[in-house]
Amino acid sequence: MFYHIEIWGCQMNEHDAEILSGMLEQIGYRKTEVLSQADVIILYTCCVREKAEHKVFARLGQLKKYKTTNPNLLIAVGGCMAQQPEMGEDIRVRAPYVDLVFGTHNIHRLPQLLEEAKDAEVTLIEVWDREREIVENLPASRMNKLKAYVTIMYGCNNFCSYCIVPYVRGRERSREPEEIIKELKELASNGFKEIMFLGQNVNSYGKDLARPVDFADLLLQADAIPGLERIRYMTSHPRDFTEKLINTIAGSQKICEHFHLPIQAGSNRILKLMRRGYTKESYLELIAKVREAVPQATLTTDIIVGFPGETDEDFADTLEVITKARFDQAYTFIYSPRKGTPAAEMPDQVPQEVKKERFQKLLDLQNRISWELNQQMLGKIEEVLVEGTSKTDPAKLSGRTRGNKIVVVDGPEELIGHVIKVKIEEAQTWSLQGKIIGE
Repeated sequence: MFYHIEIWGCQMNEHDAEILSGMLEQIGYRKTEVLSQADVIILYTCCVREKAEHKVFARLGQLKKYKTTNPNLLIAVGGCMAQQPEMGEDIRVRAPYVDLVFGTHNIHRLPQLLEEAKDAEVTLIEVWDREREIVENLPASRMNKLKAYVTIMYGCNNFCSYCIVPYVRGRERSREPEEIIKELKELASNGFKEIMFLGQNVNSYGKDLARPVDFADLLLQADAIPGLERIRYMTSHPRDFTEKLINTIAGSQKICEHFHLPIQAGSNRILKLMRRGYTKESYLELIAKVREAVPQATLTTDIIVGFPGETDEDFADTLEVITKARFDQAYTFIYSPRKGTPAAEMPDQVPQEVKKERFQKLLDLQNRISWELNQQMLGKIEEVLVEGTSKTDPAKLSGRTRGNKIVVVDGPEELIGHVIKVKIEEAQTWSLQGKIIGE
């Protein structure tokens, strides 16, 4: 028996898909990329942007033909899109050939749900309306044998006005630190070199636990595990990034000096409408503290262009923050209304052509800064974890610095999985090229 999973969205979804794969393989399925060979096809979905939903329904239309050639094929839709109210019924009506719809809170039930779906006469829908206790020790089939995702908490309590995540992922729930450390030790013993802690807001880790433990404490424990070479995390909220956390990272050996701090907007008025809980001044102060404690830090961010009510003056504030902060990279998005969020009902929605014009201005500014910062790395020696062959030049190797910058080098494939020293000789906007000077 064979299964095929297609994934939309964030790293949390990617790791959920690894768990779905692990459960399927545990009951005898094998992975395939050949759709005509699959006995189970799962679309694991995102709903952060409406466009993602359109893509899922389009994909379901393409998959219908495989049900014709293989009547025993099971098609399932899971994840954040499926978790939305009434979405299960919408899928049942628009794509009645879908066998199963499940949400974000019950992925551990996939094997049982597939068995039930085989005998169901109509689409089986099981979407729990609220989160429950965390289910530990689920198997995972890792997509990468060098780097591993480790979820440390689920859900989000922030309720930013533009974001659908708290409604589909539930409230914050932290895993017990012993369970996380146990997983990390197993990963290290199995040869994984780098781990990434996942959470909608990792800085909130531990607030719901009975014992006094926070994210900095967890990082400190992870830093002491033999075998692991690098520790990353995604994503962190600027409001909750404490001095204790900064000092823990600064004093660690394995926690990478890459700080991803989503600002979203540079206007205090827009930040308040977004319910972000900080000002541009406090954000810039946080950056200053980070750079003072960790001079080699790289800084990346998320920015939304065209939030409802954003004026030219508000957008100018965002450009000013980018100029002052000098991010190494920014993930920029044009605001897209999401049904069910407060921002979708706000007045003064920004016209699409204005959003696109502002987006391009922001992109041009950030690309120039990214290029300038990369030029400053010429001649420097960087530690690079070699991850594989380069996507742009398969004859070369590709890896990342501790600051998460991509570096391309000439070298034998035997170096994959090793940390090597590289002298940076060329710098582009998105990547660096260098020469190996030793392992």
